[in-house]
Amino acid sequence: MAHILAFERPVVELITRVRDLRKRAESDPRYSDELKRLETKTARLAREVFSNLTPIEKVQLSRHPNRPHMLDYVERLFKDFVELHGDRRFRDDAAVVGGIASYHGRSVLIVGHQKGRGTKDNMYRNFGMPNPEGYRKALRLYALADRFSLPVLTFVDTPGAFPGLEAEERGQSEAIGACLEAMAGLSVPVITTIIGEGGSGGALALGVANRILVQEFSYYSTITPEGCASILWKDPSKAPEAAERLKITAPHLLELGVVDRIVDEPPGGAHQDYSEAARLLDVALYETLASLVDLGPEAIREDRYQRFRDIGSFFA
Repeated sequence: MAHILAFERPVVELITRVRDLRKRAESDPRYSDELKRLETKTARLAREVFSNLTPIEKVQLSRHPNRPHMLDYVERLFKDFVELHGDRRFRDDAAVVGGIASYHGRSVLIVGHQKGRGTKDNMYRNFGMPNPEGYRKALRLYALADRFSLPVLTFVDTPGAFPGLEAEERGQSEAIGACLEAMAGLSVPVITTIIGEGGSGGALALGVANRILVQEFSYYSTITPEGCASILWKDPSKAPEAAERLKITAPHLLELGVVDRIVDEPPGGAHQDYSEAARLLDVALYETLASLVDLGPEAIREDRYQRFRDIGSFFA
């Protein structure tokens, strides 16, 4: 693995040994008992190490260069995916990917942020930071889903909308606002999954959903910890303290009612086993979608409205 965080090194070393031993066991059954023992030890160590992570360490995991991106899940969870390009106004934005696919025999519309791997791909994907045309592409696809009664599944993984001058000139805030309005009024079920970073309005434009799922080591916030520390203390090095106070990790989000379900990740994080991460996400997605598909249009809109009205409510 090209990139290893300091706190995950002991787990990664064991996971690497498990992979090597698994290959040997495929051709020689004598290794099977040793493989089971090592898998048990690895799972136990991963639980011990990752159950004590600080908020900033979880943020680091959400940004891990090897973490699976949206298209990695599309490849494993959906069939017959047809990508739809462009916003019909300016150009196609590769930071937002969307299209129609089959999910457990049901046609759905999927939209999500897509980061790149390596310098060239990241430049093409703009590091997962959409321009206005990315959000207007999503807006066009939301209307398509509503017209043909397709459930919408969105995948959030962005540090935030692109803050460049050209994006502002083309109406970045208006494009995000239009997405919020459109999603709020959709007559079909909408399920959002936070699979990495969930930064600010750039994430919320894909997040006005009936149900929001979050993977175990993802975060969702109005601002990055570094940005918060820079504003409050004029010191980006205080990002760990900002991450703690912002309450942006999965357990905090569930406790505060911002998300509805935490999706477990494989030992060591989703980047250690893409297929297992996809399997765990598939279980949560399928169960959540099944709970919503029988609701009528008005019930779907009312359910979504009440979900967001209830965030932050309290009783004296």
